[in-house]
Amino acid sequence: MVSAVSLGLLEDLVLAAGDAAMRHYGSATAELKADRSPVTAADRAAHDIIVRALSAMEPDVPIISEEGEIAPYDVRRDWPRFWLVDPLDGTKEFLQQNGEFTINIALIEHGQPVQGVVFAPAIDVLYLAERGLGSWKQEQGAARVRLLGPSRPGPEGVVIVESRSHPSAELEAYLGTMKVARREKAGSSLKFGFVAEGRAHLYPRFGPTMEWDVAAGDCIWRHAIASGERPSPLTYNTPTLRNGSFVIGVTS
Repeated sequence: MVSAVSLGLLEDLVLAAGDAAMRHYGSATAELKADRSPVTAADRAAHDIIVRALSAMEPDVPIISEEGEIAPYDVRRDWPRFWLVDPLDGTKEFLQQNGEFTINIALIEHGQPVQGVVFAPAIDVLYLAERGLGSWKQEQGAARVRLLGPSRPGPEGVVIVESRSHPSAELEAYLGTMKVARREKAGSSLKFGFVAEGRAHLYPRFGPTMEWDVAAGDCIWRHAIASGERPSPLTYNTPTLRNGSFVIGVTS
């Protein structure tokens, strides 16, 4: 079962949240939350718009948002479906004004993302996916394009997309095990989009991520295929809402 909220409505919602975030672009300053991660007025503005709209559209479906109150595991462990929201993914990129931040919304059903939108408002890039409908990209008003994932790497090696803000010794060790043609850096969930559209073969991430960081991008990746779904190592609604290291993409 997929949400009664259509992708069109989710698209309208993420665009509205993007507009709200962009009102603070270039002027926002960050505060530190209890976990020492940064938060801005843009995060909160996007959160308010998304949570209010989703609650009105589907009042019986719970919401987990990075900037909201999160139900304890003993309450949410049996939820069959819920929304997973990152109102502003890539706060560092937002503050640096490099455009590589996104707004992420995903619907999780029985531990899997079945509907997702990723919007980068500063560069006007939108990714959408839904189980049974595939993954799509729209960029700067151009026609929407179906995403089918990367082709197999050629003899020149794999193209890597990696985090702009989270380098690691583990990543360097991993890349030392293969022939690498090129490395690209990107912020936020755009890295999932790069692999889904075939711009990169692999997105390796060493170190923890929160589920709201990855759910919508993972949805784009899983459904970037002509039929069926691609495998993913990521899981959802865990006790800590935290994932470990992962690799998304193809190596052969």
